[in-house]
Amino acid sequence: MTNFVKELQWRGMLHDAMPGTEEHLLEDMQSAYVGIDPTADSLHIGHLVGVMMLRHFQLAGHKPYALIGGATGMIGDPSGKSAERNLLDEKTLRHNQEALKEQLSRFLDFSGDEENAAVLVNNYDWMKNFSFLEFIRDVGKHITVNYMMSKDSVKKRLSAESKEGMSFTEFTYQLVQGYDFLHLYKEHNCSLQMGGSDQWGNITTGTELIRRIAGGKGYALTCPLITKADGTKFGKTEGGNVWLDAERTSPYKFYQYWLNTSDEDADKYIKIFTFLGQQEIEELIEQHKEAPHLRLLQKKLADEITVMVHSQDDLDNAVRASQILFGKSTASDLKGLNEKTFLDIFEGVPQAELSKSELADGLDMIGALAAKTNFLGSNGEARRELKQNSISVNKEKVKEDFLITEDDLINNKFVLLQRGKKNYFVLVFND
Repeated sequence: MTNFVKELQWRGMLHDAMPGTEEHLLEDMQSAYVGIDPTADSLHIGHLVGVMMLRHFQLAGHKPYALIGGATGMIGDPSGKSAERNLLDEKTLRHNQEALKEQLSRFLDFSGDEENAAVLVNNYDWMKNFSFLEFIRDVGKHITVNYMMSKDSVKKRLSAESKEGMSFTEFTYQLVQGYDFLHLYKEHNCSLQMGGSDQWGNITTGTELIRRIAGGKGYALTCPLITKADGTKFGKTEGGNVWLDAERTSPYKFYQYWLNTSDEDADKYIKIFTFLGQQEIEELIEQHKEAPHLRLLQKKLADEITVMVHSQDDLDNAVRASQILFGKSTASDLKGLNEKTFLDIFEGVPQAELSKSELADGLDMIGALAAKTNFLGSNGEARRELKQNSISVNKEKVKEDFLITEDDLINNKFVLLQRGKKNYFVLVFND
């Protein structure tokens, strides 16, 4: 057994723990769970802190449970929210559950060989046949309304500042989550629930049910809510969430998100989102302070987490793609990109659509730069730039006599024009 609580402490991943939690975990192998919202068929990086906690828990010799909130996903958790969630049907929940398990298996070992193998459970499985009358008789009578009203998540929604108020459905959420903890305690000897600091009230309702109904002892442990130094929301971009699913967020964009973190955030994130050891991280931080312009911390963070979530090949492709904009690259590098990555790299770059028939006899550079595209203001300007050797096609310098043909197409569709170092233009050729 290694000390799980101490591991979280040095990584900055411990916000609060119920007294006795550390000692309890050092007694023997224990079981703990983290609840995961199943409202999408992919995790996003906001989920990763809880997943990393489960992985550290398993590495410390304990047994992790990942609880898919199928039943609670049908209700909506009021913690930190200002409005109710959309409710899901069972078919959607099951699809999401399978997709989430596949992603979780990149972090947790679900193989049945080890005593502390991870287990995936869905609270819909034990809540779906629970009648309302049974629930209020067997569970609800053990928790007073006064106790439920004292929770910060409830107070916030009932405060004068809250315009939406709080539905009865949401009010009962803490009872349903509390019952999950009781169920896992009784059925799987699960004695610890972990989550974000905003979950403390819900988790302690579970420990209260374990005490009152089962006469047992449950423990609570929370991690800080992840923030960014500049005050913007962690895990969000202009396009929305940063997802683990490559179809939703490409490995290139995923890599770029971490690469673009601030020095202050990278110092914090490398402890939370990698499994690098304390000494290695401390050495990296010192090296970074000596030469911050090299962005060693950001590069190591982006490398580690991209390989963990995607693959080494995806990382290699993301690095190559990054160098296309910021380093030396060739036409063959461009042609090695898939269409999604190409469009991600040149997102926001001006485009012109042309017919592939333009390439039959070769598209001349004046046409490509001005006459047919308006990349440059006039044919005269195009000629001047070509004479000054400042025009590139697919990263390679060209003269006025160059003709663009189908051989120059990237993904059988695109040609990249460039004036100087930073002015890009994409030609899109359609059939």
